[in-house]
Amino acid sequence: MDSVIKSYFEDLEAKDKDVQIEAFNNIKAAINEEVDWAYEVWDQLKEWLTDADNHRRSRAAQFLAGLAKSDPEKRILGDFPALWEVTKDPKFVTARHSLQSIWRVGLAGKEQKEMVINHIVNRFQDGAHEKHYTLIRFDMIQGLKNLYDELKEEEIKQLSMDLIETEEDIKYRKKYKTVWK
Repeated sequence: MDSVIKSYFEDLEAKDKDVQIEAFNNIKAAINEEVDWAYEVWDQLKEWLTDADNHRRSRAAQFLAGLAKSDPEKRILGDFPALWEVTKDPKFVTARHSLQSIWRVGLAGKEQKEMVINHIVNRFQDGAHEKHYTLIRFDMIQGLKNLYDELKEEEIKQLSMDLIETEEDIKYRKKYKTVWK
C-alpha cells in the first residue's frame, strides 16, 4: 500500500469531519478498480463491521464490498455473513449505506455474485416485517440494476423484474420499476 492510501485510512480517524469525508471518498474512488493492498486492511475492516462506532461499521461494509474484486483468496465468501449483518444495522443510515454497496461483492466472481443475489432475493421475499421495508426493497432492486449494468447479464434483469412483480402494492411496484427506466 502506498503512503497516499495509507494516509487516507489514517485520515478516517481525523477530528475534522471534512478530512474524514475526503479520505472516505478517496478510498471509495481507489477501490473502484482492483487494488493490490486489499489484504493489508482486510482484517481491520472485518473488525470494524462490529465496532461500536456506526461510521466505522458503515465504512467497513462499503470498503469490503468494494474490495471483494481485489480478493483472489475469496475471503469474502467466509466473511460475507458479517458484512450482510451490517445491512441490518440498528442505525438505519448505516444499514442503508451498507445495503447500497453490497452488490459490489457480486463483481468478484460467479460464486460471489450468486451469494449476493441469493441474499437479496431471500430478503426481498422474506423481509416484509422490517422497518422502512419499501426503501430497503428499492435499494435491493437498485443493487441488482447496478450489478446488471456492470455485468450485462439478462438473468439479473429478469430476476429483478420477477421480484418487482411480487410487490402487491401497485404504487411501490411502479416505484421499483423506475430503477430500470
